[in-house]
Amino acid sequence: MDLQTPLSKISRPLKMYAGRLEKLGIVTVSDLLYHVPHRYDDFSLTSSIARLQPGEIVTVKGTVLEIKNEYTRRAKPIQKALVVDDTGSITVTWFNQPFLTRVIKPNMTLALSGKVEWFGKTKTLTAPSYEILSENGEAIHTGRLVPIYPETAGVTSKWLRRQIYMLLSQEPVEEYLPEDILKKNNLIGLPKALQTVHFPETLEDAESAKNRLAFDELLFLQMKATRRRREWEVVRRGHVFKVQPFQKEIDLLWENLPFSLTLAQRNASHAIFQDLEKEKPMNRLLQGDVGSGKTVVAAAAMYLAFLNDYQSVLMAPTEILAQQHFKTVSGLLEPLGVKVDLVTGSKKYPMSNVKYQIHTNNDKGEKKKLVKLDIVHLAFDILVGTHAVLYEQVQFTKLGLVVIDEQQRFGVEQRSLIRQKGDHPHVLTMTATPIPRTVALTIYGDLDLSYLDEMPKGRKIVKTWLVPTIKRNGAYEWIRKQIKEAGSQAFIICPFIEQSETMQTVKAASVEYERLKNEVFPDLNLGLLHGKMKTKEKDDVLLAFREKQYDILVATPVVEVGIDIPNATVILIEAAERFGLAQLHQLRGRVGRGEKQSFCLLFTESTSDMTINKLKALETTYVGAQLAELDLRLRGPGELYGTLQSGIPELKVASFSDVALIQRAKRAADELYPKLTTDKQLQKAFSSLQTTSVSPD
Repeated sequence: MDLQTPLSKISRPLKMYAGRLEKLGIVTVSDLLYHVPHRYDDFSLTSSIARLQPGEIVTVKGTVLEIKNEYTRRAKPIQKALVVDDTGSITVTWFNQPFLTRVIKPNMTLALSGKVEWFGKTKTLTAPSYEILSENGEAIHTGRLVPIYPETAGVTSKWLRRQIYMLLSQEPVEEYLPEDILKKNNLIGLPKALQTVHFPETLEDAESAKNRLAFDELLFLQMKATRRRREWEVVRRGHVFKVQPFQKEIDLLWENLPFSLTLAQRNASHAIFQDLEKEKPMNRLLQGDVGSGKTVVAAAAMYLAFLNDYQSVLMAPTEILAQQHFKTVSGLLEPLGVKVDLVTGSKKYPMSNVKYQIHTNNDKGEKKKLVKLDIVHLAFDILVGTHAVLYEQVQFTKLGLVVIDEQQRFGVEQRSLIRQKGDHPHVLTMTATPIPRTVALTIYGDLDLSYLDEMPKGRKIVKTWLVPTIKRNGAYEWIRKQIKEAGSQAFIICPFIEQSETMQTVKAASVEYERLKNEVFPDLNLGLLHGKMKTKEKDDVLLAFREKQYDILVATPVVEVGIDIPNATVILIEAAERFGLAQLHQLRGRVGRGEKQSFCLLFTESTSDMTINKLKALETTYVGAQLAELDLRLRGPGELYGTLQSGIPELKVASFSDVALIQRAKRAADELYPKLTTDKQLQKAFSSLQTTSVSPD
């Protein structure tokens, strides 16, 4: 069975349900077979009718004597059937399912699984699961551990169960892992794992099957990382930067900083400099909280490139962030003689570098007009920009280093294009997204990792409070006081743009903006920012906020990355329980950018002790990595990042918290990758990993 076959080509029912299944992320055979149950109903206890005991969850088998629709006083249908076996009879009742009388007929043999209850003095089965049995048919909905799946509208667990059973009854799935890998990692075979995870005999069997499928999922991620790492290693010789001859210049850079480097910054810079001295191009990820000093570390690397007579480019996902980086980098390096320039969507190239040519009339020799030529080379040492740096007009004479900020915000093609503008330049990627180390080892296994896990000295922590609902009005007055008396600005964050029909109590930015503007803060200037606005509209709002035209900015989590408003000292987050700790920490990083003391106020309508304790962790923990690890334990990988999930793969079976399994999968990937060229089974299993390019994703 080819696991990559589209389900629409397998059977008519699967083709008819293709649109619905796609909502569950199910498109191929593999997707369906790896759509594992999230729990099992235990209907394995079977009994004769005479021995049924009220309160038991049990399965009985019997013959239908009669079935009919009855109606309540309010005309609601009830379906009643009388079922018998060799020991007695029992009444079976369903509610509001009138179609059952057309499906279940007298003399049919049924298996019924459910709870036995008293109805007066008579025992009855109420709303049981049912299954029509054929002579040799195997029961899949009753009489066993019955899988319950993640569902969507129009796709029930019973329907999924039937389709998966039919699929597994066809041509068996082929094993692709070598026997020694299976034994070494204590794994069962893939065909058995897929059969067992859907239709286990015991819960222990189900766990064993899930362990095998989780291993496969992590192995695939590790194989992708191994491919990128190996391809990076075989790239021909890159640029070798010299460090020692320029030690005095580098020391001067450190001395001129208006602050002292943290130990983490020094360690990261040392590791990066070591990479830049090697023939193999650097491929390193620098992870650190907002304000931990990543840009300074990157600036030092770009300064070293300048000293070695190479150009650098720093690419940011938004124009606002690019402008912030330009201001920081030029402030640090231009006094040292480094030419820093900026290219964004609204400033496609520096006009000072535009070249013109005089076109003349060949016959008369008269000057005709000035015609702008394409840019050939731009006179800069460091270019900071958005995706505009990918424009054809922007060319580099000697590109030696590429720095990509918030790299998950760029597509694979964009990251590849910028590297192609140089001859195998070194690459440093940066992110402020708090990533647990187990997650980083899995999804960034091809990168060398550096962490900035401490904040610069003197930087004030953002005081964080979980505010009781009864103190909401008091909080509003306190915010007004901060704005009026201290001249500060504030963010108010809502999880949604528009009001949700199903979650009326969760505040939406557009509705809350109107309420706050008209009822709470009529004496202040408020702005609105959300993800549905066009890029220019968002930039205009942010610029107005930065220039203090707004006192309060009401926004969705679109503000979580790349906004530096030093005068903003308060952030109020509504429905905080709807965000992960990692995301709340990033939102909190929008304030505390200046010298003033900053504050984060968390609001929640939840009364759950677990939710309250989780949010209170933000009152005492200020390191993103620690919060990310706690988030992973509390929420699980599927909900880890909320809207930060972009760029982070969603695991269906495995868990990012299973360090031991991640490590085993990594070792197996390193062992299996060299065999891809000779082993046809491995080639087929990992066909999507094959590539002719040696440029990493």
